[in-house]
Amino acid sequence: MTSSSFSSLPLAPAMLANLEQLGYHEMTTIQAASLPAALEGRDLIAQAKTGSGKTAAFGIGMLHKLNPSYFAIQGLVICPTRELADQVSNELRRLARFTENIKILTLCGGTAMRPQIASLEHGTHIVVGTPGRIRDHIGRGTINLATVQTLVLDEADRMVDMGFYEDIEGIVSACPARRQTLLFSATYPDDIRKASARFLRDPEEIKVEARHDGDKIEQRFFEVSAEQRNFAVARLLQHYQPVSTLAFCNTKIHCRELAEELRAQGFSALALYGDLEQRERDEILVQFSNQSCSVLVATDVAARGLDIANLGAVINVDVTRDTEVHIHRIGRTGRGQERGLALNLCTPNEKRWVKLIEEYQHASVQWFDLDALDTNEDKVLRAPMRTLCIQGGKKDKLRPGDLLGALTGDVGLTKEQVGKINVFEFSTYVALDHRIADKACDKLGAGNIKGRNFKMRLLRSA
Repeated sequence: MTSSSFSSLPLAPAMLANLEQLGYHEMTTIQAASLPAALEGRDLIAQAKTGSGKTAAFGIGMLHKLNPSYFAIQGLVICPTRELADQVSNELRRLARFTENIKILTLCGGTAMRPQIASLEHGTHIVVGTPGRIRDHIGRGTINLATVQTLVLDEADRMVDMGFYEDIEGIVSACPARRQTLLFSATYPDDIRKASARFLRDPEEIKVEARHDGDKIEQRFFEVSAEQRNFAVARLLQHYQPVSTLAFCNTKIHCRELAEELRAQGFSALALYGDLEQRERDEILVQFSNQSCSVLVATDVAARGLDIANLGAVINVDVTRDTEVHIHRIGRTGRGQERGLALNLCTPNEKRWVKLIEEYQHASVQWFDLDALDTNEDKVLRAPMRTLCIQGGKKDKLRPGDLLGALTGDVGLTKEQVGKINVFEFSTYVALDHRIADKACDKLGAGNIKGRNFKMRLLRSA
């Protein structure tokens, strides 16, 4: 037994057995640093990057003291985005498999209020949600937080950046004074420290260094002029040909401009930024994750909470002035056992920010010549899939198997021609081989699924 083993913690045998089954053999750095204090009931301020295992770090502590026979909200997790809230809910459900009847409810904007109110009336043990929607429920009197034992503020820095501080204040005041509060944040600047001080009681501070193994993520820097920047992105994509790329811009205006320029050149690109409606945001993320879009151009705020597997490359179109943000950006590539590639564009007046990155990483960056790259102008990145949107979802009892059965049976597609299937409350998205997407949509629309006709449309090719 080692200190990095979950069996070194005072957890129930059933929970330890479930962790083993889920592949949780050794604790990550943030888990080993925070779980002992969390299990003792201490308040925590934990600084850790995305993908460090922080959901299990707070989830195990929350579930350890939860009483399944007491049907009231005992745990509350507040997240900045719907995507992160969904990820956290799914992970908590996996961690809760060690016992029966633990109900976890997700409360986010962009979905109907009535079903959420009905679920709250039936009772739940843990609520995971976004600040605005939780505050709405408090205002309507449809949620009771008086029984919360554990409050988690996940990605607190981004929630404050996104203007949620007043909502969080209102939610915290609806929770009991005697509770455990766990604050997780990628960065912890003075303004967040001051803003969160009144929520915490003698917290233990934990910081896991936000650095990446240089052998795992290769960083390449290219000097460009400001006018050359967007052209340089296309040049990098043509040369390196990554399957999927997340390109970071510092402003939403630049995001939109770059995505439009890339599309005009034949690249499959979409822009993700803070002002989008939830439906638009959902559709963009679905298309990127199911390979209907090759390049996602995003701002930092919009990209937080995304967990996209098999990311071929990250391109920093603009150098960020925050070194920790740079580390989080490049950490989106090279997940698990994969090697990562981070390509960075830098104008002469941004070199001072690169100097800060070098100091933070304790290593010089490697500079490369953009003009030395192959152009491959005939090789633009077109997405291999297109996304079919069906106006029916979980509320219509649709399941992925129903769609796969209809497409491979009635429509006559092979399994290889059908990609990822995402079923939401009221809509479903299916990735189809772009070569047969139009015909498949017409044929499926003319037939039925589970004996019913559903309206459907192909999302425009990015």
